[in-house]
Parts: sequence; structure tokens; C-alpha cells
Amino acid sequence: MSISFRPKLRYDWPTGRADLIAGITVAAVALPEGIAYALIAGVDPKYGVYSAIVVTAIASIFGSSSQLINGPTSAISLLVFSSLAFIDQDNRNVLFESLFALGVLVGIIQILIAVLRLGDLTRYISESVILGFIAAAALQLLLGQIPDALGIKNKGNGKMNILHRLYLTLFHGDRIAYRAVILSVTAVVAAILLRRLVKRFGLPHIDLLLVLIVGGIIAYSFGWSTPNSHGKTAVELSANIPASLPGFHIPTITPGTVGHLTSGAFAIAFIGLLEAISIAKSIAHQTQQKVDYNRQILAEGLSNLVGGFFQSVPGSGSLTRSAINYQAGARSRFSGIVAAVVVGIALLLFGPLLRYVPEASLAGLLLVIAVRLIDVRRLWATLRTSRVDAAVLVVTFVTGVWINLDKAVLLGVALSIVLFVPRAAKLQASELTVSDEGVVRGRTAADPEDRDIAIYDLEGELFFGALPELDRYLDALHERIHTDGAQVVVLRLKRVRHPDAVTIDRIADFLREETDAGATILLAGVRPDTLTILHNIGLTKWFPAEQIFPEQQRGHSATLAAVRYARELIAIAKADGPGGSTEAAEAALDKEESTPLYYLV
Repeated sequence: MSISFRPKLRYDWPTGRADLIAGITVAAVALPEGIAYALIAGVDPKYGVYSAIVVTAIASIFGSSSQLINGPTSAISLLVFSSLAFIDQDNRNVLFESLFALGVLVGIIQILIAVLRLGDLTRYISESVILGFIAAAALQLLLGQIPDALGIKNKGNGKMNILHRLYLTLFHGDRIAYRAVILSVTAVVAAILLRRLVKRFGLPHIDLLLVLIVGGIIAYSFGWSTPNSHGKTAVELSANIPASLPGFHIPTITPGTVGHLTSGAFAIAFIGLLEAISIAKSIAHQTQQKVDYNRQILAEGLSNLVGGFFQSVPGSGSLTRSAINYQAGARSRFSGIVAAVVVGIALLLFGPLLRYVPEASLAGLLLVIAVRLIDVRRLWATLRTSRVDAAVLVVTFVTGVWINLDKAVLLGVALSIVLFVPRAAKLQASELTVSDEGVVRGRTAADPEDRDIAIYDLEGELFFGALPELDRYLDALHERIHTDGAQVVVLRLKRVRHPDAVTIDRIADFLREETDAGATILLAGVRPDTLTILHNIGLTKWFPAEQIFPEQQRGHSATLAAVRYARELIAIAKADGPGGSTEAAEAALDKEESTPLYYLV
């Protein structure tokens, strides 16, 4: 594999200034999001901030998209929480070591996908799977923040269904704390109003940071964040974030833990790539940048691998931060490096102050983020599109809510493939005819049957799954030859795709059987990949070359050439029959050559 990391040769001050401004703007969002997404993942907030530094920087250094910003995201953090649910939340050391190991596993999987150039596998994660996953993730996020928003402790454990845990918390838990409710409601209102002000007046995107500052100021003003004589505060506060940068650390876990983490790592790897690539494509469509997607996949893997060794939550492309980066005028990947550096500086300068942010304010902010994740219009459109799409979406959603998110992704992908194969195996065949005007078109019930020439057009995926359909169509052709007496068959292969050895072998057997029985079979519009397989199985050694009409250049029709040749063979056969003569044969050939043919297929 050859991947180039050659930077742009031209980088001037206007470009650098634009990247600097964009990076600082992104950092203002990345810091509070890092804290919030770490809490979503069920781990210490500092690991989310570390991710906003390490994962963001590495992905920007090695990536391809000029505006894509990586780091912790809500969807990935929810998958992380689901993947670590088998660990007792009180066993913090095992939990954190497993978090770092999960990042390493995700990075290794993504790097292997890049090295083996398997990025196209993300195509099999359908839109329905993504929508079902996001809806389940959003609901899990929303339900999971209700206890903190009400100021009560979570009951149950991570192995329980979230609905069961919420039931225990609300009906068998503590009394609701009014201070927490005030802070969470204030955070929700502030988040909504500040976002409207940012959009209306084109202000810098610091609304999320301001929400946390407002919550901290309110709690401090009323003394709710000041410890009493027993060291207790009136409201729960965020965990203390030290004013230090992440250090290198090798995760220490048991082989059994790795086995538990594997399914979650695959789900995070694929969802993360899908997030990053789709965002990069969306922005590239607007900037006209040519993104090397395989290189971007490699960068995703490297960022998570390095992040795992530097105590970071696994990350992916962030839609929010990437959009802000683009809107703020970023011109190169340097803006992502600036964002990571600014977050690091802010951590060193203001890290200890972040402990004054109340958990209830963070919960209110996360409630707003959860609601914003759900795209009701797309959900409704997908549910109405087809039963297959609706089934995949519903199964993914229910599995995500009732069991866990990583299994929901894997089940949704598996279901998509299972439902896709029968549709992909639909090989269609249509009979063509030549009208009196010399037009080759689809035959209708009103058209008389040509007893001399049968023209069949195959269309669809020509792989092993289509073999039953292919057998049915070849049997119908056999009937036309031996029952109706068709002397020449034109088999059009121009619109078949991805042929494999199984289906080409079946076609070769049909050709040999019918040729031995005296029929003449012409292959029209044979594509290069089909022709290669025909050659590889040895068919061209015994099948006449003049009966194969390869796909031709634009302006020429292999189909018309094959039909003309078939009509010439029939004309010669009739001229050579009883009462025929050489002069009649020559006249018939002249007539065929002078008759123009057109096609509408």
C-alpha cells in the first residue's frame, strides 16, 4: 500500500491566520464536549479532554480532509459505555484500563481496514442502521442523564437494561433535589437561547462553554459548590480535572477482558469510520477538495491507537466541530492541530476550575445534545420508504435500547446484508425483438414471435446467489430452441455485473450443450470482466470467436452487430435450403447489410 503524506507546498500568512481563528473557535466547543462525552462513556471527564487533544491532533496530522475535526463524539461515547458495561463501575482501575485497551483495539482494526483497503465495507452499514443506532443512542443518552438532572443517584448497574435502571432510580431511589433541577433546567434553557443567538448574529460557537460557566456561577453564587464542614457540597460537582497533559501509558488487562471488548471494538471501528468518512465527503462536496479516503481511514486508526496509549476516549469525526471548523474559515488540517493545542493550554490554565461545574448543568446540556441528535424527518421518511428499511431501523433501535448499542450495530449490519443478498440476486431477463422498422426493442405481447431468432437480455448481479434465476432463464431459452425451433440465439450480457466462476461456468455449459445440439449462440455486449473469465475457464479455446461480440466503444453497438450477424446467418440458411441458390443467398446478404438497425434497449 502506498499512501502519501506530502503536505501542501504553499502555506502563507492568510491561510495560517484563518486556521488559527478556526482552531481557537473549535477549541471553545471541544473542551466542554470532551467533558460531556467522557461522562456519557461513563469514565473520568479528563479522558474526554485528553481525547480532544491527542485524537484530534493525530488525526489532523495524518488525515486527508482539510476541515474534518476528530475527537470524542456522542455516538462513539455511547458505544464505549455499552462496551464497558460488563465492568463494575466501582472498579475504576479496571474500567479505565479497559477504556484505553478498547481505544487500542479500535485503532488496530481501523488500521487493518486501511492497509487491506477494506474501507468499502462501510457501505454495508445502511442508512437505516445508522438512523436506528442514532435514535437508540439519543434515547439512551437522554434517559441516562435524567438521574443527574434530578440530583439523584443511579440505581442498578451497567449490565441492566437502561429502562430497568431508570425505573429503579425513579421509584426506588433518592428524593429529587430541587437545586439540581434548577441547574439542569437553567442549562437547557441557556443552551437553547444561546444557540439561537449564535445562529442569529453569527457569533463564535461558545454557547456550550457558556452553559457550563453559567451553571458554575449560579452554583458558586448560592454556595452550592462550596464544601461544608464535612467536605460535602449541596450539589454534585464534576470530577476534578488536573492541570496536566496526558502521559504515555500501556494498558494492562487480562485476555478475558480483551474478548469482552472485541465486539464493541468492531462496532466502534465501523461506526467511527462511517461518521468520519461521511462528514469528510459532505465537506469535500462543498470545498471541491479531493480527499484520499483510505488515507483518512488510516488516520482514524492511528489517532485511536495513539489515543489508547495516552489515556483517551476513542473518537471519530465530529459533525459539530467539523462544521464549526469549516464555517470559521479553516483552510487546512493545521486548524485541527491548533484546536488540540488550545485545548491543552486551557487544560493547563483552567483545568482545576472545571471541577466547579455542577453535574446537573452537564446533564441539562447533554439532554439538549440528545434531542439534537434525532432527525425526525429522516426517521419518518425511512420508515415510510420500504418495509426492509423500516425493519432494519426498528430492529437496530429496539436492540440498542433493550440490549446494548454495539450489538445493535452488529445486528443491524448483519440484517442489512441478509436482506440485501436476495435483492442483489435478482437477475432479470427480457426478450427483445426486431420491429419492421429495424428497431431492436423489448418484445410486447402484441409482437409476433420470431421463430428463427431469439434475443434475450440479461440484467443484474451475475454472482452465485443469482444461479437459480439464471437456470430458469437458460431453461426458457432451451425451450425456445428445441420446442419453437429457434436457430440462432442472441444472449445480451452488456448489463450483467460482477460475474463469478459459478455463473460463467453455467453459461459455458449451456453454450456447449446447445452448440452440440446444432444451435448457434451469439454473445452480445460482453464486458471486459466477463470476457476475462470466459478466457480463464477455457471457453474461447472451443467456442467460435466470431460468435462473441465484446462491448464496443461509444457510438458502436455490439448488440446490433450480433443481431445483424444472426439475421445474415438465417438469410444464408434459407437461401441454402430447398429451392435456394447462390444468387439468392448473395441477394439476401445484400439486403441485410443495407437494412439499417437501431435499438431502444
